[in-house]
Amino acid sequence: MSKNIAIVYWTGTGNTEEMARALESGVAAAGAEARVVPVADFSAEDVSGYDALAFGCPAMGAEELESDEFEPVWEACRDALGDKPVALFGSYGWGTGEWMEAWRADAEGAGVNVVCTVIANEAPDDDAIAELEAAARSLVEA
Repeated sequence: MSKNIAIVYWTGTGNTEEMARALESGVAAAGAEARVVPVADFSAEDVSGYDALAFGCPAMGAEELESDEFEPVWEACRDALGDKPVALFGSYGWGTGEWMEAWRADAEGAGVNVVCTVIANEAPDDDAIAELEAAARSLVEA
C-alpha cells in the first residue's frame, strides 16, 4: 500500500511553497502520494488521514514561526501526530536558521518523530532541492 503524505505549509514570498512543491515531487518519485495544502486549509483533525507529514514555515521576525496562521495550526497538530514521521522545512532571509533548530527542539520535546529538517536561504537552490528529495524519501521509507 502506498503511503499518503501531507505537506502543510505557510509562505510569505513563495520560497516555502516552492520547497513544498519540491517535496511533493520527491514523494511521487519515491512511489507515494502527497497532498500539498496551505496551512489555512489544514487542521489537527486531518492528521489521522496521513501516514507521514511535512510542515513548512519560513523564519519570521526574530527567527520564529509565523504566529497568526501557521503556529496555531502547528501547535494543534503537534499534539495529534503521535509517532508519525514528520519533516520540518522552510526558508529564511537573514540569520543562520536558528528558528529551525528551535522548532525541531520544541517538536522533539513534545514527542514528535522528526525524521529530518531542511532549510533554504531565500529560494531553494540545487542543494536544498536535493535535501528536499532526500527528506521525501525519508518520509516514504519511515
